[in-house]
Amino acid sequence: MKQFTIALFIIPLLFGVEKSSAKLQGQARLDSLINELPKQKEDTNKVKVLHGLSFGYCSINPEEGIKYGQMELDLATRLKSNEYIAAANNSMASNYLYKSNYPKALEYYQAALKIDEESGYKKGIAGVNENIGNIYQFQNDYRKALEYYLKGLKIDENLGDKNDIAYDNGSIGAIYLNMNNYPKALEYNFKCLNLLKETGNKQGMAIAMGNIGNLYNKQKNYSEAIDFELQSLKIYEELENKRGIALILSGIGNSFLCIFKDTSMRYLSKKSRSDEAKNILIPTSRPALLNKAIEYLQNSLGIAKELGNIHILQQDYEFLAEAYRQKKDYKMALFYADNYRTIKDSVYSKENDEKIVKMGMKNEFDRQRLTDSLKNAEKERMAKVRLQRQRTLTYTGMAGVLILVGFSFFIVRERSKSEREREKSDNLLLNILPAEVALELKTKGTTTAKHFDNVTVLFTDFVNFTSAGERMNPQQLIDELHNCFKSFDDITAKYGIEKIKTIGDAYLAVAGLPRPDPKHAEKAVLAAIDINNFMKDRREKSGDKTFEIRIGIHSGSVVAGIVGVKKFAYDVWGDTVNTAARMEQNSAAGKINISQTTYELVKSVISCEYRGEIEAKNKGMMNMYFVS
Repeated sequence: MKQFTIALFIIPLLFGVEKSSAKLQGQARLDSLINELPKQKEDTNKVKVLHGLSFGYCSINPEEGIKYGQMELDLATRLKSNEYIAAANNSMASNYLYKSNYPKALEYYQAALKIDEESGYKKGIAGVNENIGNIYQFQNDYRKALEYYLKGLKIDENLGDKNDIAYDNGSIGAIYLNMNNYPKALEYNFKCLNLLKETGNKQGMAIAMGNIGNLYNKQKNYSEAIDFELQSLKIYEELENKRGIALILSGIGNSFLCIFKDTSMRYLSKKSRSDEAKNILIPTSRPALLNKAIEYLQNSLGIAKELGNIHILQQDYEFLAEAYRQKKDYKMALFYADNYRTIKDSVYSKENDEKIVKMGMKNEFDRQRLTDSLKNAEKERMAKVRLQRQRTLTYTGMAGVLILVGFSFFIVRERSKSEREREKSDNLLLNILPAEVALELKTKGTTTAKHFDNVTVLFTDFVNFTSAGERMNPQQLIDELHNCFKSFDDITAKYGIEKIKTIGDAYLAVAGLPRPDPKHAEKAVLAAIDINNFMKDRREKSGDKTFEIRIGIHSGSVVAGIVGVKKFAYDVWGDTVNTAARMEQNSAAGKINISQTTYELVKSVISCEYRGEIEAKNKGMMNMYFVS
């Protein structure tokens, strides 16, 4: 796959699934279909169940998907139903596609194509041509892929569905972009955008505008790039599409970064701009341009973290590393570069993830095609029409789409109340526990406390909290605590640190768990610096309506796990926690006090001032350092 580009939105995930709970829901649906299978007679209803199982196992276990797909194909053949045989061939093809067995996938798609051609099913013919085009695109044979996409487009143009024609043009535009033919890519993306404007398809318009912005960026027409990206952002905000917002914010940030790096000043366009673009002043000073880029990228990063979308995170980390390098803030550049490398390794090192990348949707139009089709499918009432529509969706061209399509037609269409409640509880669980611990609790029903050898504990406390409370009414006090702790949460999340709990006016967080991190000490100290600076700024603005803070840090080993049965919480124990608390108690207002152990881990990258040996309660004399 090509390296990430901003607005083209090459997203190697299946339909934007961000959280592990979605996978669990998918497995629950598969389990439901497996339980349903023995109850079915040897008729078309059983074919549908087998079809859902075959598609459902594509990304999880394609061997199982092939097993159920073969059963589906055998039964459809016995029933002598060409429609169901064609659908079975498509499900078999999608599973072989997940195995990266392109010859086998092509064989089954060709079988489906032959049936559709014999029956004169034009929509199916168009769809299979697009699927075959996808196979060639996965292999980076863009010319061959283009050949099949154009065949699909021609048929869709004869059928007259403007949304399908628009998406075809968008997909072809993506191919031309991969071929570095930017004028052609723009031509097809504008065709796409104009058709979507006719149909009033806002989601599609946002995608097309983002893609056009990316293409203008590549041609160094930055003013036009930002213009279209801002129009796209406005639509995504109207639709409350956080994923789209994050992507476009990242794109705008990159555009400002490109302007900064381009000293020709070619971005100063004299053309009239959209209302959205007129509200954004493009700075003429280079430092302001760089700050603007970082602002947009940080906003994107915050949303990407909230969504858990590692691919947007990867993109933002890469651009932020470059932005801070240009700013000559090498500490922050190194931080974001390390995050970029870590997340890149997590995405591409595993064989299964590599398959997901290959099978992921090649551009946003495939995703939107699915969304629109699912909405239409909800209106279908007859089983035969449902199957035909399913085949239409199957032919949208992406194996990732196929999985959800199979579910959308052959599984209960509307989530039950219990499913919605379960989703709420899943999200609540993820707010209480680290994702890995939440998943263990859900799958096993219990969790095991674990020992972590190398972590860094960060403790904060507010100075003279009681006297501050006397200057505020109770609601003001609670509001100020909330605002401060919310910002602390954002800062610790920025550095990948696990917030453990608050205890009154104290805040406890740990770097290096539940996932080990060789830079746990450095990240904890950097987070402490940000927290301290935040409180200093807040103190300057609010005076005695806020607090002064002292911070203590120590590194070592802890035990971590879930405490209690009712109102349980994830907590940490051990001497390291107690020592961090002693570091905080022996700190001073506006200071970060670290132990000798932590100092040895960060002294090469962070400046510290030796304080000497200081007595710590129940610890004796200990070497301590203030972070400069």
